[in-house]
Amino acid sequence: MTIPRDPAREAARRELSKRMYHENDPGWFQRALDALWDWLGRLFGTAASATPGGAVGLTVVILFAVAVLAALWWRLGTPRRRPTSTAVLFDERPRSAAQHRAASEAHAAQGHWSQAVQERMRALVRSLEERALLDARPGRTADEAAAEAGRVLPAHTDRLRAAAREFDDVTYGGRRAGEQSYHRLAELDRDLERTRPNLADSAAGPARSTRQGAAE
Repeated sequence: MTIPRDPAREAARRELSKRMYHENDPGWFQRALDALWDWLGRLFGTAASATPGGAVGLTVVILFAVAVLAALWWRLGTPRRRPTSTAVLFDERPRSAAQHRAASEAHAAQGHWSQAVQERMRALVRSLEERALLDARPGRTADEAAAEAGRVLPAHTDRLRAAAREFDDVTYGGRRAGEQSYHRLAELDRDLERTRPNLADSAAGPARSTRQGAAE
């Protein structure tokens, strides 16, 4: 007796779907891995056919790109988040310059250079406020303090800006300060204490602007 084609096909499908025929089939992970390798193989073959020199040429191009990336990484280092001096210099606990200096020296004695740099910068700015060279303004940032202090202490403008950048890098940029950074900031703090302000020049700026505005 001849079995019709469609019933025969259906019977074969049911027979082959039995578990006994699939006990050694690869699992879903192996199938996915095989599909990935097949896709990468096709991709590599397509790229090799479009590259002068075929597979060898493509390999040379890939190795060259990896070498360039490694050189850039070695030269530039790990990318850092760009510091933004948007947070205030002081917290809500008002402390004197002497208290900030004491905290800075305590951190330095323990080798905690980042905290020592932060406290020394705060001591520096608080000292200028206590000397009435800066107004005690809440919400001031390190960059703003350096710019304002540079107008009354122009001989230290560059060092003040560098100190503000150091503070920002440590506080907001995720960089760790070193012993030299702390000593540079401590030396600047001591030098500022011995420096007489140039109040004439700082007052001349607003006065000059007022005269110019009146003349216009």
